[in-house]
Amino acid sequence: MSDHEAELDALLASLHTLELQYAEWRQVVRAGHRPAQERLLEWEQRTRLFRIFEATVVPGLLQTAEYARARFVESVRRLKGPNDADEAVAARLRRQEILYRPGKQFHIVMPEAALRLRLCPVDVLLGQLDRLASASHLPNVRLGIIAATTEYTISPWHGFWMYDDRRVVVETFSAALDLRQPQELELYGDAFEQLAAVASYGHAARQVIGRVMSDLAAETDTAST
Repeated sequence: MSDHEAELDALLASLHTLELQYAEWRQVVRAGHRPAQERLLEWEQRTRLFRIFEATVVPGLLQTAEYARARFVESVRRLKGPNDADEAVAARLRRQEILYRPGKQFHIVMPEAALRLRLCPVDVLLGQLDRLASASHLPNVRLGIIAATTEYTISPWHGFWMYDDRRVVVETFSAALDLRQPQELELYGDAFEQLAAVASYGHAARQVIGRVMSDLAAETDTAST
């Protein structure tokens, strides 16, 4: 094989890897959001340890129906795809059954700022925060909240999901990145540990959630008077 042929083979291999790693959202949801939700089930059924960091939203596995509907309506509007929000919500809620299956562990970390973002009406957000506080009591869910006054050791650039030590999924506005290279897994594993190390858990995490809920409730009371 000539040097040029070897370079071409290497380039084609790299392009194939890129195709596997990069999934444009408009292609992913071209048949609707419900099928995309159902495709997630395969990996979730195979995964024992979920490490999830979300910088701006509540993770789908902990979302209420109303909060999830707001997320899908936003996505339909942004991507201009089929509007199957109700079906997608039902599929997401079915995914949440995995929280109660034996052998599954969930370590979820979020900044306090994500709890305060107005991505839905205040009453929906209050219900979502109540759901978060309840989920923190599940024996296989370790929910960490990074309080607003906490000093970070690493920047929370974006959310990501780690499936065991085999896969990292990163969502952007335009695409989902599916990362599986050992060096990428190591990098994200280290990033998750640094974020998790400065989070509050258990009663302390619920105190942060409760503080946000109190602020929202007070704001609502003021607006209604």
